Amino acid sequence: MSRPSRIVVALGGNALWADGQQGTWAQQLANATVAARAVVSLQRAGHHVVLTHGNGPQVGALSLQQLAGEADVPAMPFDALVAMTQGQLGYLLATAIAAIDPQLVAVIVPTRVRVRGDDPAFDAPTKPIGIFYDEATARRYALEAGGPYHFYFKQLSRKLVGGGRGNLFKT
Repeated sequence: MSRPSRIVVALGGNALWADGQQGTWAQQLANATVAARAVVSLQRAGHHVVLTHGNGPQVGALSLQQLAGEADVPAMPFDALVAMTQGQLGYLLATAIAAIDPQLVAVIVPTRVRVRGDDPAFDAPTKPIGIFYDEATARRYALEAGGPYHFYFKQLSRKLVGGGRGNLFKT
């Protein structure tokens, strides 16, 4: 056997919530299980695995859920939503790994990044989040709620947030 390596596996949020899916827990768990099989295989081969993930579709969906419930409870700030989805997806991946190998321990580590409050990235949104919308719906939402939407080759779009804003907090 070769010498064990530290291997970093990075999954985009779209790997867990595939195009055309509704993003149900069962769908995301099934997608996570595909990745978990590879992670468990690497671990069983003696490697040290670090699994990291994105959260664009998930944090966008949570943002929509927060806005929909605002009449009853106040919406949380966006950086808190990012933390919530970090925990959610960590739990999802740990659940998928445990289903394959209950003896394998998975540790979930949320992250936080400090940036200057006047960072220009906040004024130039580039990070797509949430679900895809057709062009007419995205334009309507952009007018109603504010905020840019990016149009993709499929004539679909996603809401944009500034410069990775989702995992940043201002100082």
